[in-house]
Amino acid sequence: MKINWKPTIITAAVATAVIAGAAIYGLVNQNNTRVAAEERGGGSVAVVRDDSHVLDEAGADAVTVVEFLDFECEACGAYYPVVEDLRLKYEGQINYVVRYFPLPGHINSETSAVAAEAAARQGRFEEMYKRLFETQSQWGESQQSQAELFRSYATELGLDMAAYDEAVADPTTLERVRSDLEDGRVLGVDRTPTFFVDGEPLIIERWNDLENAITTRLDGTP
Repeated sequence: MKINWKPTIITAAVATAVIAGAAIYGLVNQNNTRVAAEERGGGSVAVVRDDSHVLDEAGADAVTVVEFLDFECEACGAYYPVVEDLRLKYEGQINYVVRYFPLPGHINSETSAVAAEAAARQGRFEEMYKRLFETQSQWGESQQSQAELFRSYATELGLDMAAYDEAVADPTTLERVRSDLEDGRVLGVDRTPTFFVDGEPLIIERWNDLENAITTRLDGTP
């Protein structure tokens, strides 16, 4: 008797996707290390600034996705492969922008952001961004500074280490990280990851919410 495995395979794939989506949703909502409402600023700021880090640029008419992230945040780490898949799938159709939002309570959130910003000064932001997320399980939640580990990543990436060390020590590097944090507060960001799609904040409740928001904009739906 020939067994038709196709329904079983499809069912298993759907179950895997549901479980993965539930895990990501749980992490986002479990991330209770939030910025208190009274700490948020007033007024208005741009969702994207001239010095924001643009990973993918598709032009002024493309859909613009902005992510406020914390490299030490487990939810950001869980969503990272989803983001990378979407960047590949919608290459040439979206602008993808990353902004820092180091959360209080994470020992190495600012330190990792400073490492990324130091790499950015050499035009190597994306490589450090990827390295930090791909190794997050090795250093995340550590109660000690991982600055030396991040420096080793810079070495592995072939950065000019004198320039890297100078950037890390330069107070303006940390100021640049904190400027994103302050903008995020004004914009109402209180957790990570927080996404904006064409300037509108997106609440992540399901694993495919970001893709749905992108496709809605691409289809021309306001």
